[in-house]
Amino acid sequence: MASIQSESQFVTFALGEEIFAVPVEVVREILDHEEVFKIPNGPDYLMGLRDVRGQGVPTIDLRLKLGLPKTVPTPNTRVLVLDIPFEERSLTLGMVADRVFEVTPFRRDQIENAPEIGVAWKSDYIAGVVRRAEGFVVIIDLTRLLSSNDTALLSSRRAA
Repeated sequence: MASIQSESQFVTFALGEEIFAVPVEVVREILDHEEVFKIPNGPDYLMGLRDVRGQGVPTIDLRLKLGLPKTVPTPNTRVLVLDIPFEERSLTLGMVADRVFEVTPFRRDQIENAPEIGVAWKSDYIAGVVRRAEGFVVIIDLTRLLSSNDTALLSSRRAA
């Protein structure tokens, strides 16, 4: 039996047919999709602001951030509200997923490094890959996914 230190809990979600995961400790809540307040002149992946219990939360389309086609909302579309630690502060962010599956444990020895393909590619957002019977799960490193320019922009949108 694995010890508590050798496994961590993750929230798994889908973008299309691919499965991704983020650490459960950064997920504040999971909400149904609803339209956001659009913000002009933002990057394409910034959908806008969403009211979350009286707080304006910048919401991003993770599909666009990863270079995938734009999200088309369905009844399964969800927004993960995340509190992402950055240095000495925390960034609250909404992240749209096609659907959310579960909270599941991954043992440390299950998590593999991002695969090398022999050419340079933007894989630094991959914290690890877990192999399961039905396919792979890519664990996203949220601090690497968002550049310092992203965090400055999203923090300023939240303050607005």
